[in-house]
Amino acid sequence: MNDSQKTPKSSRRQTGGADKQPTPIEVLRQARTQLTELTGMSAEKVTSFEQSEDGWTLEVEVLELARVPDTMSLMASYQVDLDQEGQLTGYRRVRRYERGRSDAHRPGGR
Repeated sequence: MNDSQKTPKSSRRQTGGADKQPTPIEVLRQARTQLTELTGMSAEKVTSFEQSEDGWTLEVEVLELARVPDTMSLMASYQVDLDQEGQLTGYRRVRRYERGRSDAHRPGGR
């Protein structure tokens, strides 16, 4: 076994002695991919994204149940937490709604 096979993946990401942090776009992609793999549902878009001391917090819209017409499909927003390296540490559904309905509970109708 050579050294690269024994070294943990996170250690191999080091560049010049410092950890290479993922870019925001890499974090977005990782969050969508990991949430889709865990839930089996399609992540449609990221509606909130912020960095914290512990990592990243995102809100991701997911198609939970496709219906005809499409405006009746059930959507959900999930809060997704990732560590500094972009690995998912937790998620939870924060709301569920029909695609064609506006959200009166949020400022500005978002």
